[in-house]
Amino acid sequence: MESNILKFLKGLDEDIRSALIAQLRNLWTHGSTSIEGNTLTLGETAFVLEEGLTVSGKSLKDHQEVVGHARAINLIYDMVERAAPIIENDLFLLHKAVQTTDIFDVYKPVGAWKNEPNGTYMVEGDKQVFYEYAAPVDVPGLMKKWTDFLNAAGKSIHSMEEAAAVYAKLHLWFVWIHPFFDGNGRMARLAANIPVLKAGFPPVMISKLKRREYILCLSGYELEAGTPKAQTNTLPMNDYLNTFIAFCKSSWRESFDLVDAAHEKQRQRDLQKFSIP
Repeated sequence: MESNILKFLKGLDEDIRSALIAQLRNLWTHGSTSIEGNTLTLGETAFVLEEGLTVSGKSLKDHQEVVGHARAINLIYDMVERAAPIIENDLFLLHKAVQTTDIFDVYKPVGAWKNEPNGTYMVEGDKQVFYEYAAPVDVPGLMKKWTDFLNAAGKSIHSMEEAAAVYAKLHLWFVWIHPFFDGNGRMARLAANIPVLKAGFPPVMISKLKRREYILCLSGYELEAGTPKAQTNTLPMNDYLNTFIAFCKSSWRESFDLVDAAHEKQRQRDLQKFSIP
């Protein structure tokens, strides 16, 4: 993949570049799907994506999820490459990629905003409470504000700190709205990376090993911020947002480790090329 935007690939030979893209895809896909309960290991995920074969004893759903997520990553790269802003239909295409069910249900639309309320139980102190996400009628307007922020943010990132903050805000804002009936976590972890990639950085990825810390950050923020309403114009600030920004920045290290290793491999190869016999 040759790109003027994906600057972290610059200077790498084709084979090293292709290997790095595959490694990032595998780790990104494994982390995001396993957070949602997918049982494929990182090695099995790589095997499915690279060999196109199934793993004995693992469900069809698990296989479909990783293939769909990898397909969505390709869509993300396509969106990053083009000059056009991100629009509603782009998110619908991503949702169709990550939602792999073959069963059509008018009440659970794939590639469209939710049309029924959704919520979840969370623990607040010593109590279990039911938290309700944005009402379906409010979702189109709220997501228009989200995409406006995404498109504007992509032009204003000049440092790792700014990139991490933009990613965290977009991620948190997306799951706070919860615009789809399902797949919102995977969608957030994909789409929030668009301005990060546009700025030339590798994707931010959340490890399954940090799943508990991740969920506590999200639920803590949502409980404090309350349910988003139609008149909500931006992401409310609270301590959980700052905590989540720091969490995302620390989680980013895995991506940079892969990028650094690829560039070190290239450096060693270049030294061999120009070494005197």
